[in-house]
Amino acid sequence: MNERNSHQAIAGRRPAMMLMMLLCGFAGAATPEDVPSTVVRYAPASLATDGGTKALYRRLVKAAEDVCPTPHSSRIIPEAVLECRDQAVARAVQQIGNPALAALHAGIAKRG
Repeated sequence: MNERNSHQAIAGRRPAMMLMMLLCGFAGAATPEDVPSTVVRYAPASLATDGGTKALYRRLVKAAEDVCPTPHSSRIIPEAVLECRDQAVARAVQQIGNPALAALHAGIAKRG
């Protein structure tokens, strides 16, 4: 298999292998084993449409809510939890590196 065919074989498998980790870190020293995380799988081709980009963004927000939960005893979301969620989504968007997803996130973050 020449270099071009090898690259095409790897590129052809890439959508099935794409993973995104969301990490939630509260203040203080934590080892990677102590930090809650979840995997959000997506196909890069889904980011070719506005609908696909928005759907992935909603999934990232939901995953951030899962790894940065609100305490059961509180109806008000603590600032630390909100910050955890914001950081988790921002980190995931940065790791994905898609301009449309980054623009969507920037617009939503700007509105607050």
